[in-house]
Amino acid sequence: MTQSSPPVPSLWAATAAAAPPTTPLDGHITVDVAVIGAGFAGLSAALHVAEAGRSVAVLEAQEVGHGGAGRNNGQVIPSLTRSDPADLRRRFGVDRGNRLARLVAGSAALTFDLIRRHGIDAQARQDGWLQPAHSPGRAALSRRRYEQWKELGSDVALLDGAQVQDLTGATGYSAAWLAHDGGHVNPLGLARGLAGAALTAGAQVYTRSPVLTVTAEGGGWRLSTPRGSVTAGKVLVATDSYADALFPDLRRSMVPVTFYQIATDPLPPDLLAQVLGKGHALSDTHADLYFFRPTVDGRIVSGGALVSQANWQPRLDRRVEQRLREVFPAFAGREIRFSHRWDGTIAFTPDFLPHLHELAPGVVTITGYNGRGVALATACGPVLARAALGHGLEDLDIPLTPVRPVPFQGLIRRFASLELLRYRLRDRREVSL
Repeated sequence: MTQSSPPVPSLWAATAAAAPPTTPLDGHITVDVAVIGAGFAGLSAALHVAEAGRSVAVLEAQEVGHGGAGRNNGQVIPSLTRSDPADLRRRFGVDRGNRLARLVAGSAALTFDLIRRHGIDAQARQDGWLQPAHSPGRAALSRRRYEQWKELGSDVALLDGAQVQDLTGATGYSAAWLAHDGGHVNPLGLARGLAGAALTAGAQVYTRSPVLTVTAEGGGWRLSTPRGSVTAGKVLVATDSYADALFPDLRRSMVPVTFYQIATDPLPPDLLAQVLGKGHALSDTHADLYFFRPTVDGRIVSGGALVSQANWQPRLDRRVEQRLREVFPAFAGREIRFSHRWDGTIAFTPDFLPHLHELAPGVVTITGYNGRGVALATACGPVLARAALGHGLEDLDIPLTPVRPVPFQGLIRRFASLELLRYRLRDRREVSL
């Protein structure tokens, strides 16, 4: 799959461990499973296929972690963007809803377990993730989410505003729920580490090898690239928001949205001790999301969506500086300097849920991580691997659904950023209640 615009230099690219050596595919190979996309889901799937003793090749249009995997905020979050376990049970029934909920609940633990098991240098900290309530009305949401994920067996806690401030230095929040399994990573480092683990397990990983065509051949599939081709019995498509015209209906089934990230200079030790000093990651209940996480070298990384991309860097600086001062009183009277700014794309599905699709017999994808991709996409790797290894698609942890293109998707993509204006208005109204 191709991506036309080059990535903006990121903090992650500046600090991640080097990627394992890879080359473009040159010539023809035959494998049991071909994977399109070297992000979290594709590399995790390849790792698990290889560990099961099957041959697997990953084809990446650019470099490992080039897409959303290497350009997000790096928070490892064991929950969904909007739906809770009760919502999933209503949607899919008790058994299937609980299975999906347990996959989500265990996604952060699975991600950190992979990091430890394979010795991945991802600057990982599993100190917990919390979602503070920005208004009294949202405090009820915090309690409901705490109760539902706790009932499912998650290691969670419910905090009041004083506890939020004590834990993070953040003020203005009336409550929060805390997932102890969560945390944060250098996401590009995680992607590169997963590639290294997959190679060690016997997978082949080819970069700068965009897939140009996928055609049926002899009971399997032939994938062509500029300098080679792959014959495989099964194909796993792991491109998410970076899907292109190779599978047009898949591309039209989600709405890609650009999110911007920004990193401060390293903070002085006394300031860092007062701003997420215990290592937690935080993303709150604003519809126009406030999110912050520390790094292992003492920075704070934040960001957000913008209504317009024009002149985005100084506008992002002003917005994030305002939010840092609003949320963390310790910044009062302090200069805030930023060192890195970058962007990436997130795929949102209409129902804000991940979807398992069979694009053709033997061609399977999961898409729509909706801002939860570090943990959820990594945890979906074993799901994709089971599909490639012959497990029935109807019995995987994500319900199988048909691909449904979003009506007027092109128009929605063009004007999706304007939805931020409505979100901001709603946030102000909630705070005033």
